[in-house]
Amino acid sequence: QLQLVESGGGSVQAGGSLTLSCEVSGYTYSSYCLGWFRQAPGKAREGVAVIDSAGGTSYADSVKGRFTISKDNSGNILFLQMNSLTTEDTAQYYCAADRYACVLDHIFQHWGQGTQVTVSS
Repeated sequence: QLQLVESGGGSVQAGGSLTLSCEVSGYTYSSYCLGWFRQAPGKAREGVAVIDSAGGTSYADSVKGRFTISKDNSGNILFLQMNSLTTEDTAQYYCAADRYACVLDHIFQHWGQGTQVTVSS
């Protein structure tokens, strides 16, 4: 059973930075796509960034140039470096994994519990 556990959320002022981490365990296949998603109160969940098994990445337009998705060499820890944060980035952030697709609007198979990011002005 694949498990994902996020950490690193918190409160930060606008313009600040945070790095989220996601520990992934229970891998059966090496070709999983990993991604970060977020959901703000009253809004639909949205894809933030994804990274495929070869290291290829894709980002939502709203975070391009500010956020960076990466993973460690083992592929067991996923990161999201978030810079120049704004109040619009306030949301619950989730990491997710999927064997079959690696696009932002795909409903991934496996999800973590989420970590809260709050950006104040």
